[in-house]
Amino acid sequence: MISLTSPAETWSHRIPAGGKLLALSALTVALFLTDRPGVLAMALLAILALYLTAGPTFLRQGLRHLRMLWPFLLLIGLWHGLTGQAQAGIVIALRLLAALALANFVTMTTRLTDMIAVLTGLLAPLRRLGLPTRAVTLAIAMVLRFTPMLVENGQRLALSWRARSRRRPGWRIVMPMAALALDDADHVAEALRARGGILNDIPDGRD
Repeated sequence: MISLTSPAETWSHRIPAGGKLLALSALTVALFLTDRPGVLAMALLAILALYLTAGPTFLRQGLRHLRMLWPFLLLIGLWHGLTGQAQAGIVIALRLLAALALANFVTMTTRLTDMIAVLTGLLAPLRRLGLPTRAVTLAIAMVLRFTPMLVENGQRLALSWRARSRRRPGWRIVMPMAALALDDADHVAEALRARGGILNDIPDGRD
């Protein structure tokens, strides 16, 4: 979710990241404080209106990001339908849709560097205790960098397999993917060591 980006600049991009993340936290808690389907439905409609203020292109992109929820919504509907708890299922589904849509809106309109800056500020008190706060922010950036690379490597390996065999690749490309991931990790480790490592911002007691 944190890697989502907006296809166009919106008014929300100009709002400070800290304010948006604080509002997201408060509104998400509010969604869990009510069990009334009507209130949750109104909240979902309000979030939809929020998407509309950013333009139709932004709305279409946001709806595409919500498609991943359909298996969970189907499972929720089936389970609560079979157990005779339809209203509880509706509440969970509406809450899930509203919370994820709101979180997507914030992440799509907040630059990753701004979110990392907020996290760095929140973790700043821990630096006085000697904890490696830089490692946390670096880990976020590395995960976001490596995930698309892993997907791309998997797609290339699958295409290579299909060019040589009519059988589905399946588990056969797992080991090559692992080897590529380890190779990429080794290159990143060498680059980090060349720059002093990830713990060079921790006080060593001599400052």
